[in-house]
Amino acid sequence: MEYNVSVVGFGDNVVDIYTHSNKQYPGGNCVNFAVYAKMFGAKRAAYMGYFGTDVNADHVIEALHNEKIETVKCKKISGENGYSRCKLENGDRVFLDYNEGGVRSRHIYELDEFDIEYLRQFDLVHCGNYCYMESQLPKIKEANIPLSFDFSDDSTEEYYMQIAPLVTYAFCSYDGTDEEVKEHLRKVSDLGPEIVCASRGAKGCMLYCNGKYYEQKAVPIEKVVDTMGAGDSLITTFMVGYTDARKKGISQDEAIVSSIAEAAKFAAEICQIDGAFGYGREILMDKLKN
Repeated sequence: MEYNVSVVGFGDNVVDIYTHSNKQYPGGNCVNFAVYAKMFGAKRAAYMGYFGTDVNADHVIEALHNEKIETVKCKKISGENGYSRCKLENGDRVFLDYNEGGVRSRHIYELDEFDIEYLRQFDLVHCGNYCYMESQLPKIKEANIPLSFDFSDDSTEEYYMQIAPLVTYAFCSYDGTDEEVKEHLRKVSDLGPEIVCASRGAKGCMLYCNGKYYEQKAVPIEKVVDTMGAGDSLITTFMVGYTDARKKGISQDEAIVSSIAEAAKFAAEICQIDGAFGYGREILMDKLKN
């Protein structure tokens, strides 16, 4: 299916190093967002960010080109590309360490007027907690460009208070009882986002919009291969489906219900492939091997 939607992931790219299998895979929240959008059928998907100048950067770039992701606003900065090292335990990823984004954390992508002009071409910009782009989000907000944002488990209350008012659609993962999740969603919503969504692993996810809660059960999976990218794929496909539905004049309520159901199906499919979206290779840098 094709969706009349254009999106850009603005922020992080990494290689995910799997120490247990001596493999590495391209990834990063914003790279995954762009790739999943294209896989799901978005008419246009772009990634915008900085790469290092090592073999890991080339691995990610090659995968993006193979997936036909637009990269015209990317740039290489001399130095190390971002990586994170992890292992799998019963299909679940356990993070070990990372290099804080490599060159990305030391060279912030400063949006100028021409970058904003480029971003205006898209229906949605996506960013996240590990992108080091917090200083640039007010520019996106001022330009009235819809922004989705993925908060993380270690996002503090202060961080939510700083970032949530700049965000149109807020996403997070959240453990806890139904009531605890509802309270968290309501608190984040009060800061400004139009829709807030919490993914809950095997419990599925819960959304909050205009005073109403929506629950979506996880789609059963016979065999979980790798949960890397599961949350990113849920966010991406929900946003692509929802944006497309709203552009077609479908009511917000109906758009939320149908889009999150389709997103849950897609996320289940992603859990059955290695890495976030494949392209595995043997670890390219000796120092990153187990």
